[in-house]
Amino acid sequence: MISMELIANIRRLFYAEHWKIGTIAAQLDLHPDTVRAAVEAHRFSRVSPCRAKASDPYLDFIQETLQQYPRLRATRLHQMLQERGYTGSVIQIRRLIRPLRPVKQEAFLRLTTLPGEQAQADWAHFGQVRVGRATRKLSCFVITLSYSRALWVEFFFDQSIENLLLGHVHAFQDWGAVPRTVLYDNLASVVAERRGDAIHFHPRLLELCAHYHFDARPCRPARGNEKGRVERAIQYIRHSFFAARSFTGPADLNRQVRIWRDEIAHQRPWPGDDSRTVIDAFTQEKPRLLPLPGNAFDTDLTKPVRSDKTIYIRFDQNDYSLPPDAVRKHLTLVANPEVVRLLDGLTEIARHRRSYDRHARIEDPSHIQALVEDKRRALGATAPGRLGAAIARISEFLDAAFERGESATRLTRQLIEMLDDYGAAELNAAVEEALDRQTPSAASIAFILQQRRRKSVSRILPVDLSRHPHLANLAVPTQRLEVYDELKNQDDQQ
Repeated sequence: MISMELIANIRRLFYAEHWKIGTIAAQLDLHPDTVRAAVEAHRFSRVSPCRAKASDPYLDFIQETLQQYPRLRATRLHQMLQERGYTGSVIQIRRLIRPLRPVKQEAFLRLTTLPGEQAQADWAHFGQVRVGRATRKLSCFVITLSYSRALWVEFFFDQSIENLLLGHVHAFQDWGAVPRTVLYDNLASVVAERRGDAIHFHPRLLELCAHYHFDARPCRPARGNEKGRVERAIQYIRHSFFAARSFTGPADLNRQVRIWRDEIAHQRPWPGDDSRTVIDAFTQEKPRLLPLPGNAFDTDLTKPVRSDKTIYIRFDQNDYSLPPDAVRKHLTLVANPEVVRLLDGLTEIARHRRSYDRHARIEDPSHIQALVEDKRRALGATAPGRLGAAIARISEFLDAAFERGESATRLTRQLIEMLDDYGAAELNAAVEEALDRQTPSAASIAFILQQRRRKSVSRILPVDLSRHPHLANLAVPTQRLEVYDELKNQDDQQ
């Protein structure tokens, strides 16, 4: 029912300004049928002569059947009519039974709640968001106090049980108190199983209830009116906050929604008394709420993981690095919307910023450096690895020697011995010179090394006894040098 002022405005726009019915409906946010009724559009419709329809002979049967079975589907009714000779389509039957189907309008009482007694919570879908190469569903957790209509709104990338619990914890911390009862729809994260009025709640939700001392109550199936306050709050968020809103991500969106909640949603008139605001009603309700416990509830996702042969753990479509010594170990992954942690027992071995991209690789530089060092040590543990680390052109030298008939295995062993005797710098210089002379052989390397040693006789090389362990404890006694003086004096006297 619309006011006479609005009817007069509609008729003025239609008759004086010659606006179309659709234009008037869009501008005044009205249904087109409401506009037609206001301008009495039925006076302009042409009356066409009635034509016989294929369904006319079956009209009494249809009405009688619908009276007996009000919820009977049009497809089943069409099959029944075909058995009685009807040749029309099911579309005609749908159009015919729409005004004939008896509709029972259910009446509802206005629900009232005491201050601090109840809150209503629900999830809402808000489309999709592109994050790098991934497309994420944007969901909004909404919880509102039934008496004061105070809100808590938080956006997430999924409707997991961990995010549901986190939304509750943040709401309770924001309010500084807890309602005695929270009413839910039959969410999969709330109701694990239901048979009539017998309900099995999600175990994690029961832990949350035990921690904050509130009671969880789901609505009856197909009874959305029981949580009408949160449903209206979601519609209010869609139209007042989210419409035509730009944001860079959930963190930015949550920052904006906090401002909107404090400056607009909580400053709107309270439905129970237009002279007061929602924040005024919440101030009155807060002393009736339950106090917060001493510590917050832990909402992090915890799951056992085990890496394969690489230094990465796959989680939520992305790879997170871990130290090389933790590969193939049974670990624990702990995640929240901001951070992903990896634990070995009770010890944290890795911490990463959580990514919502797809196929991204999130790495700690220290993990990569540790892997490189391990590879270097492993490479240096073999003879080819030692030569490769010490001599820049060793592959070129070995290939050339092999083509000249040298045994690669024997040559490698000889070069290792020279490496121990002369050091990496001298051997590397000898290999370079042998390649320049085109004499890639062990004999050529030995000759070059001996020549270089003769030229630098003043330089004393350290003695490496690693290949002669039997000489490690050799002791050389100190001789009396006076003996040589006595011998010299004897020679002089003679």
